[in-house]
Parts: sequence; structure tokens; C-alpha cells
Amino acid sequence: MNPFRWSYRTTYLAGFFVCAALLGYALYAEHVLGMIPCPLCIFQRIAFMVMGVFFLLGGIHAPRGGARWVYTGGVMLGALGGIATATRHLWLQTLPADQIPACGPNLGYMMDAFPFAKVLKMVFTGSGECAKIEPVFGLPMPAWTLLWYLLLVFAALYAAARKRA
Repeated sequence: MNPFRWSYRTTYLAGFFVCAALLGYALYAEHVLGMIPCPLCIFQRIAFMVMGVFFLLGGIHAPRGGARWVYTGGVMLGALGGIATATRHLWLQTLPADQIPACGPNLGYMMDAFPFAKVLKMVFTGSGECAKIEPVFGLPMPAWTLLWYLLLVFAALYAAARKRA
């Protein structure tokens, strides 16, 4: 079965299941493998959740014509946030040891103690736990998420641009 011939509905439902599987693996990595997520990892999970919601809604509704771009826009919005976060995360992981920022408080504490704008600034400034590299199949986790954001955006754009139902 050629995925380039799938209908819009099939592609978007497959996109939803991929997002759900990636989130499931993230939970497995956290709870079974002991890979504690840093704030940037949590933001990447949120980006997959946003994409998954729009993939699911698009797959259920399966609109025709220009309405497809509403769901594609939602998928792209989540993906762009995820791409920015994963790119920043990868950059932090390439810093020399003497330039890595000090570890900060966890995300739950920051959300309780500070306004959201300050939390965003603190998270994207990075912290020591975000610079820790834990490879999965030879690549750091943010490299995998970046790859999946790009693949899923391509699939969403391809499905929306096709004339086939």
C-alpha cells in the first residue's frame, strides 16, 4: 500500500496514530527507560499533541477543497513550535561543557511560580538537563523529534494539496 496514494482521511488518521505512538514512546522512555524529560522535551511533547489533535480532527472531518488547509494550518502550527523547540534543544546539546547553562527548576515549579511569558523565556534559555544527550538508536531524542516533525508536515501538506478525496 503506497502512502502517496492514500486519501486525505487515511493520511490524517495515520498522522494521528504516528503522533500517538511517538507520545507513547516518550512515556515509555520516561517511565521504563528512566529518561526524565527536561522542559524542552515537554514542549516537544505538547507540539506532538497539538499536531495529533489536528490530524485527528482532519481525519474525522475529511473536508474537501480549501477547508483542508484549516487542519493543515493547525498541524503546521504544532510542527513549527516543535521544530523551533527541537532545534534549540539540539543547539544546547552541542555547547561545550563550560558554556552549558546551570540546571534550573522543573517545569511544574516554574508554571506555579512565574507568569507564562517568563516560563517560556526560562525554558528556551535552556538549562543543564536539556544539554544532556541520551541517544536513542544512535541519535539524540530531539533529532528524532525534528525528523518526525518534518515528515509529518510533509505528509499533511501533501495530503492537503492533492486533488484526490
